[in-house]
Amino acid sequence: MSDTSPLAAAQEKFVAAVPLKTVAAETVKLDAALGRNLFADITAPTDLPPYHRAIVEGFVVHTEDTRAADEKTPVSFEIAGLVKPGDERCPAFARGQAIEVMTGSVLPDGPYSIVRMWEAKREGRRFSISRPFPPRFFIEDQGCDLKQGAVVVAAGTCLEPLDLGNLAALGIASVSVARAPRVTIYSCGDEVIPFEQALRPGLIRDSNAVMLRAAVRAAGGEPIDGGIMRDDFDAFVHTAKTALAKCDMLLISGGTAAGGRDFISDLVRALGELLVDGVPMRSGRPLIMGVAQGKPIVCVAGHPPEALRGFNLFGAAALNRLMGRAAPLPQDAPPPQ
Repeated sequence: MSDTSPLAAAQEKFVAAVPLKTVAAETVKLDAALGRNLFADITAPTDLPPYHRAIVEGFVVHTEDTRAADEKTPVSFEIAGLVKPGDERCPAFARGQAIEVMTGSVLPDGPYSIVRMWEAKREGRRFSISRPFPPRFFIEDQGCDLKQGAVVVAAGTCLEPLDLGNLAALGIASVSVARAPRVTIYSCGDEVIPFEQALRPGLIRDSNAVMLRAAVRAAGGEPIDGGIMRDDFDAFVHTAKTALAKCDMLLISGGTAAGGRDFISDLVRALGELLVDGVPMRSGRPLIMGVAQGKPIVCVAGHPPEALRGFNLFGAAALNRLMGRAAPLPQDAPPPQ
């Protein structure tokens, strides 16, 4: 017997029917890419770091010159030059010599080590050490963070600040991201009025539209206000079909039943395929899902806390799918009181 819960089974059935990575790509500047979904892998155009460099202040020496150093027989070096951050190369230096370096100074490849400033006993243009140093000590090698051609950020990633920093370090100024899916949002019911209007007995303000628009934006979508639909089945079908031609997803709150019929279930059937007709769980009856022309239809409760809960469980999952986002199915949480 499967251990899959009714909710997880409904999510899996619905999400499997939503085409993956449906929306097109668009190119945006790096500063505008936060929270956007990467459309294709980005590979490193160069090594990172792009050269060997010092990660402390001190002196670069030939490692072999340090091997015999101890407290009784310190080893002395002549300071033969200086390489500052921004200099293109480290000057060549002979055995018994050293080059003064700073954090970020470019260094050569090979058997070299850095003597940290506080471990060098300096006198004018010379210094001595009293212990040996291992090869490449405090040297950050070229490509130790990323090798040229390595995947920096994988397709399907929702870009975070660290991702943007890594891309900037590689000189990548713009990225290809999934276009924000357009989501048309409807509130249903003869008793529902715009939230700005004065209230009178028997009516209820539409708080869902504002809340769900915000939830769509937070999930990576672009909300479109479809307005309030009355309990007129044929008019709703016509309006929804028109909207589907221009958007990527429908999001409907309220209106589960009207006049003794399963209004929203019948609406989804009239538009496309009904996949989920309620979920056997607390407050699960208004959760109705379908697909029309490959576009998800997400129908949630009219009660605001449950409407948001339904969107978080099904709507966000559908948006992830449309954008090709690598994200697990959202988990249920107790509805807010």
